[in-house]
Amino acid sequence: MHVTHLSLADFRSYAQVEVALDPGVTAFVGPNGQGKTNLVEAVGYLATLGSHRVSSDAPLVRVGADRAIIRAQVRQGERQQLVELELNPGKANRARINRSSQVRPRDVLGIVRTVLFAPEDLALVKGDPGERRRFLDELITARAPRMAGVRSDYERVLRQRNTLLKSAALARRHGGRSMDLSTLDVWDQHLARVGAELLAQRLDLIAALQPLADKAYEQLAPGGGPVALEYKPSSPEIVGHAREELYEQLMAALEESRKQEIERGVTLVGPHRDELLLKLGQMPAKGYASHGESWSYALALRLASYDLLRAEGNEPVLVLDDVFAELDTRRRERLAELVAPGEQVLVTAAVDDDVPAVLTGTRYVVAEGTVERV
Repeated sequence: MHVTHLSLADFRSYAQVEVALDPGVTAFVGPNGQGKTNLVEAVGYLATLGSHRVSSDAPLVRVGADRAIIRAQVRQGERQQLVELELNPGKANRARINRSSQVRPRDVLGIVRTVLFAPEDLALVKGDPGERRRFLDELITARAPRMAGVRSDYERVLRQRNTLLKSAALARRHGGRSMDLSTLDVWDQHLARVGAELLAQRLDLIAALQPLADKAYEQLAPGGGPVALEYKPSSPEIVGHAREELYEQLMAALEESRKQEIERGVTLVGPHRDELLLKLGQMPAKGYASHGESWSYALALRLASYDLLRAEGNEPVLVLDDVFAELDTRRRERLAELVAPGEQVLVTAAVDDDVPAVLTGTRYVVAEGTVERV
């Protein structure tokens, strides 16, 4: 699978830009702040319905514009599809596939798949648990686009349950009458049911990812491993793997924590509180790994993601956003050799020298709002 054409309107710094893309390596080269990352960010948005740089859509719309449009022509084998997203901050986004009537934005998931390497990836190792949960959930959705609906359902149920708990906590603190919490049992069932499906998918993913991550780390830093991915649920009650088993265990954990949750006004049990522990040797990578080891670990997770998606039949677009400037010579060369055979590799760099020689292909110069092929 590869993107053959990218069109942006009022996206980030671009009022309008059209970029033809080839299979193989395409490098966008130019000084910082000229819009290189904006191009690959748009491709990544099509794959995840989110940006790797910001948490909301508002910064993606050009200053002075009301909306932004991302449009891409995508080829998979002999099949071509045109996918379009219209970003409307504060309102519902819109989507089209092959210029047909509007579909839900999440219906475009799976048409474009990406694995994105960026300087922000260091947060996978050094950042908060939320960074690692997001990594897992985005990869789950890339494997099975229907999981976007499951994630959305879980977030909705969690919000509703937290609202009820918060109201109960406020009533108790202000000496009011105790609230009727009979509906909490219903929300517990919803949370456990959807949470069990999300949790089962995460555990299945980690089992598939573990050997690939260990292999990738050895390729990037020979002799530096092994690495291990260990899932840490929010409650010791949760030890199963099958969906029904996880449902029963989540229900038991919610019952056990109910008194504390009512006191604090927040849901304390569920996938939103879980952690992915990354181990290097016998020690947790966070806090113990050096800067170089942390980089190798983060890159190994991305390479493992790429290998997993490729093995499952739909090779993703590899995006390397200003990564090589962050790496020492040895890691730069090893990473370049590993990704060079990809069906489509999109690279951004400030100068030509930041693009390893093995990554030969198409070059674009990006400067002052223009994108010119050279």
